[in-house]
Amino acid sequence: MYVCLCKGVSDKTIAKSVAAGEVSSMRELRQQYGVASQCGCCKQCAKEVLNEALEKRNDHVLPGAKIPTTVCYT
Repeated sequence: MYVCLCKGVSDKTIAKSVAAGEVSSMRELRQQYGVASQCGCCKQCAKEVLNEALEKRNDHVLPGAKIPTTVCYT
């Protein structure tokens, strides 16, 4: 599903970027893909997709590894 229509970014794109370690915050998502930088209608959905992807990534991390569990939305 498309999360950001203005920039053509899908939930799969966000999930792949998080899994690859390329994105871990809304700021990085905005910088890399332009999500929520134009009309802003996608901001809430993008946050939810990002949080879900971060949770999945944290499930596959070895115990003791330090991965952020919260997301800064600024």
